[in-house]
Amino acid sequence: MDQVRPDFSWGFPFSAVVGQDRLRLALILCAVHPGIGGVLVRGEKGTAKSTVVRALTALLPAVHDEHGTRPARLIELPVGATEDRVVGSLDLEKVLRDGERAFQPGLLSAAHQGVLYVDEVNLLHDHLVDVLLDAAAMGRVHIERDGISHSHAARFVLVGTMNPEEGELRPQLLDRFGLAVDVAASREVDVRMEVVRRRLDFERDPARFAERYAEQDAALAAAILEARDRLDSVELDDVELRRISSLCASFDVDGMRADLVLARTATAHAAWRGAGAVTAEDVRVAAELTLPHRRRRDPFDEPGLDEQQLDDALRQADEDARSGAEEPPEQEPGPPPGTRPGPDGGDTDPEGPDDPDGPGGGAPAPPERPAGPTGTQFTTKLLEVPGVGEGAPGRRSRSRSSRGRAVRSTAEQGHGLHLVGTLFAAAERQVARGRSAGRMILDSADLRGAIREGREGNLVVFVVDASGSMAARDRLSAVTGAVVSLLRDAYQRRDKVAVITVRGRAAELVLPPTSSVDIAVRRLRGMKTGGKSPLAEGFLRAREVVLRERLRDPQRRALVVALTDGRATGGKDALHRAKVAAGLLADSSVASVVVDCETGMVRLGLAAELARRLQGGYVRLGELSAQQVAGVVRAAA
Repeated sequence: MDQVRPDFSWGFPFSAVVGQDRLRLALILCAVHPGIGGVLVRGEKGTAKSTVVRALTALLPAVHDEHGTRPARLIELPVGATEDRVVGSLDLEKVLRDGERAFQPGLLSAAHQGVLYVDEVNLLHDHLVDVLLDAAAMGRVHIERDGISHSHAARFVLVGTMNPEEGELRPQLLDRFGLAVDVAASREVDVRMEVVRRRLDFERDPARFAERYAEQDAALAAAILEARDRLDSVELDDVELRRISSLCASFDVDGMRADLVLARTATAHAAWRGAGAVTAEDVRVAAELTLPHRRRRDPFDEPGLDEQQLDDALRQADEDARSGAEEPPEQEPGPPPGTRPGPDGGDTDPEGPDDPDGPGGGAPAPPERPAGPTGTQFTTKLLEVPGVGEGAPGRRSRSRSSRGRAVRSTAEQGHGLHLVGTLFAAAERQVARGRSAGRMILDSADLRGAIREGREGNLVVFVVDASGSMAARDRLSAVTGAVVSLLRDAYQRRDKVAVITVRGRAAELVLPPTSSVDIAVRRLRGMKTGGKSPLAEGFLRAREVVLRERLRDPQRRALVVALTDGRATGGKDALHRAKVAAGLLADSSVASVVVDCETGMVRLGLAAELARRLQGGYVRLGELSAQQVAGVVRAAA
């Protein structure tokens, strides 16, 4: 259900929040111009993310609708919400009572002219995030489902909060958020003391605490309303638009969304400070909020924006803006005076100075990516767990889930109600039941369950052979490249991952199961190699990890991916013990795939033998790329 705070006087005042200046500014700018597309708040737990968001709602203007005047609402979207609850569906009560097909609005409708708040947005199913972001960008919701065609306004401030340690949001979804802010707890003692003091004062007497800041909050609310009224009159001339386009081009962002959001944010900032036109300072502030999450072109790139790089890009953008204003191209005259250029109405950038190494010469280099493990990276083949599971939403293995898409109805129960199928089944029997008007006559025989199809995320446990036989330079490069490619695939498919390295005399769990896949890449960079290859210990450690995780999350199925040449060493009968350990893993009903890393003219086939003992899938390292060999690799049941 949507959770609406009806009385804001008991909420924590926006003005009472200590620190978090950038977050407060981002929220205010989105309140001034909801078309910016919302704010993504990234930060560790206990940094007042939720407190600031909830306090914002009290500052929004009152809503005037057909029912009268009411305060703006804060609508909280639960992580487990269904698509029907978010966008709306058939009004079942009206259908059953009157026999008429009618639409029942969802949470997006309730959030109109208010705040839609999604805590832990990174754990929300991707298709629901798409729906939210589409609505936030368009200001309307279009529904075409269950025989219903409906459209309604949905202009709201979208705010998503997340803890990066619980898993990142996909880069394609990151780009859809207008602004992004990273928050962290202050390390200054005085600031921390003031935070605690204000919180304790609030808990002791919320009403009195709110009264203390009521005047400041009222002033903020009035300023937001004034900025909204001023927004359409703020001028964005060609010079500043060229500055915006040059800045986005220098950071090599994908598409045009960054340019549009930056322009809207700069305009909102100018309106917020009471100016009549956008200036270079407005553009800089907007860039600090709109570009950091968009420069993350790869899932394993570090988020953030280097201040020096931003300064260099702004310096170049300033030169582009001034040169464009002085020497406009003759073939493309600018827009008439007093009009606002469109998103692609600016002129093309002039050529830079002849000497790219001179002062200010040439565009700044694209953002550097952190150095990762060596080796060619590629798109991997799909490795999936056989059968049909019921785990967390994801994109790897087949699953039955209440969150999946209903593809057809069934007379069997237990799959959730298939509303349209139930109504159609009842409609066929209305004449026989003597109904000519009024409510439909329903019977338990009319109920139809829904067959839902979807995909789940799995626990992928990587067992990486880091022994001396694998440590040859070329082979290690290929293996690390393959592991990074598999980790990227796990990131995209919303898996949890764990990494076990095998070398010397033991198997080390270098990364316990986590949804933060980028941490696995950082751990992989420090992987040590050399020594013996105790594969038996690796399989036993993987079995231990899987069984322990089954107790914590019984619905999440596991897939063990072993990268090895199969040459088990380290102790007496090492190969025999590895086969026995592989059999124990198979007996625990754990799906597995062996990636054979053996190279050279003479092949012993030991990795293939281990795959048979594991009763799992087998693929050679060179065949792991989806581009090289078509098909799907499935682990055996």
